[in-house]
Amino acid sequence: MNKTLATVPPGTAALTPRMADVVERMTRARHPALNTLTADEARASYEKGAGVLEVPKPPLARIEDFTIPARDGFALPARLYAPSDAVLPVLLYFHGGGFTIGSIATHDTLCRVLASRSGCAVVSLDYRLAPAHKFPTASDDAWDALQFLAREATSLGLDGSRIAVGGDSAGGTLAAVCAVMARDAGIPIALQMLFYPGTTAHQDTPSHARYACGPLLDEPLISWFFDQYVRTRADRDDWRFAPLNADDVEGVAPAWIGLAEADPLLDEGIAYADKLRAAGVPVDLEIYRGVIHEFIKMGRAVPEALQAHADAARAMREALQP
Repeated sequence: MNKTLATVPPGTAALTPRMADVVERMTRARHPALNTLTADEARASYEKGAGVLEVPKPPLARIEDFTIPARDGFALPARLYAPSDAVLPVLLYFHGGGFTIGSIATHDTLCRVLASRSGCAVVSLDYRLAPAHKFPTASDDAWDALQFLAREATSLGLDGSRIAVGGDSAGGTLAAVCAVMARDAGIPIALQMLFYPGTTAHQDTPSHARYACGPLLDEPLISWFFDQYVRTRADRDDWRFAPLNADDVEGVAPAWIGLAEADPLLDEGIAYADKLRAAGVPVDLEIYRGVIHEFIKMGRAVPEALQAHADAARAMREALQP
């Protein structure tokens, strides 16, 4: 039997041999599914395994921890990555994790790579997580951080006139939401960089049906994440949870969107690209074949992750560098 096809259900995309090998090793490890744990246990489990398949951490000239005030006075942890001491343009990055897991630490390597390869600064935000902090806390924290960065960039040694937003999965949702809010507030954003963003109100697309059993991200885990975050079913229809429900995206920042082919979120990522293009927004859409959700954090094992790093860094350079 073909090993590549054996790792995914019939009718789904064939995984690359290296991706299939990663999935097979994950299956053999028999770690408990995150949705069978408490939120605290899930966060600890994810943190423990987050760097296993990542590339070596590139050295950078500046790595600085600081805090950003949220609207209620809470000090949001943030980390600045910069490849030089020059006044650089900056990407505000939001980590993935279903609004429930993930942190600056789990996405440290990715942010270092983006800063190193793009020549731009990256600020990574620890927005508050569910279930302690329900919708719309994450989007409020993200928006507060973007406003702070636009206002205080100079004090951080950054160029506040050249800002991008980005994120993966739930973090991509937050970046897309911030791009709309920035347009409405008159804050110029040069790019929204979205790795497999969540954009739809309900998990009812064909790709959600195809990959309901995974690999890695499956329907029970997605439902568990969102049950932690949303307060009522009506929250799911709010465009701050589902950017596809935004009334108008005309005039938002140009987008670079990187999707995984074997991912429940594939179709909603394509749909959001189509929505932006229909509104006249420039969109660069890349679909990485034969890989799964979270692949960008698997650069040690999956070549497509290295290609996605290069593509995203190129988009940052083209949008942010003079």
